[in-house]
Amino acid sequence: MKRLAGRADIEDALDRLDRLMQEESLMALAQGLMATHDVDGKVEAVDNRVQRVDSVVQGIDDKVQQVDGKVQQVDNKVQEVGDSVRDIHDKIEVVIHGM
Repeated sequence: MKRLAGRADIEDALDRLDRLMQEESLMALAQGLMATHDVDGKVEAVDNRVQRVDSVVQGIDDKVQQVDGKVQQVDNKVQEVGDSVRDIHDKIEVVIHGM
């Protein structure tokens, strides 16, 4: 009878150990899930910031294109002035040298 009672205690202890291990596994799984959720939230925050930066960069790109257009206009005007100066130079040459 003692042998059976001893085995029942061992089986009870093994059952409790098994339940504790299952609970510990579930707790570890829950902690892993919480960590994953935290990482997901942080990734979403980073994604939102990247989208805002992208919008700012797009705005800057638009402004750079506007500046480029204005520089091209200035370049065209400088070219026109250069052409006018060349015409005046040619006329002065004619007056000076009688060509």
